[in-house]
Amino acid sequence: MTTATKATTTTDERTLEELQREHGPALLSFLLGLTYGDRQRAEDLVQETLVRAWLHPEAFSGAYASMRPWLFTVARRLAIDARRSRLARPAEIGDGVLAVTPDPWDATESAEAALDVRAAVRGLSPEHRAVLVRLYFHGLTVSEAADDLGIPAGTVKSRSHYALRQLGRSLPDYRPRRGVIARPRAAAAQ
Repeated sequence: MTTATKATTTTDERTLEELQREHGPALLSFLLGLTYGDRQRAEDLVQETLVRAWLHPEAFSGAYASMRPWLFTVARRLAIDARRSRLARPAEIGDGVLAVTPDPWDATESAEAALDVRAAVRGLSPEHRAVLVRLYFHGLTVSEAADDLGIPAGTVKSRSHYALRQLGRSLPDYRPRRGVIARPRAAAAQ
């Protein structure tokens, strides 16, 4: 048989119908287990397995008394390949998720948060506000803020601590970072 003839030879329809009638239900049951009960995916894999049987008539002349081992091997390999290809690409999301996901370019939420923070900072005592403005908005160190305000560094630390606690009560989603009193000067410059 030449290569051109072999490429166009397929299993006849009657043989394929018998194959599906005899092994189709068992094959579907087997693939339902491999697809964790996903009937649509299992049915697709049954169809693909039968297409492979149609494209490879030489499998019918094998040493097996039944085609079932060949079919199950092909089906298992197809299921493995399908699972790997699904895992290799990112998960798809529906329109419902996109509808409730905030637009990353929309500055509305950050503007609202800034307004809330400003209002909460205005609610602090002038002493506490002065410390936070120097530490967080001007990026000064504790020593620099102490020098600027003319108070000891320990007082700057305690005022910032109590000011942040007060802000935590004023802002519902506020979570201070542990151990951070002021931004380093390098970060403030960026």
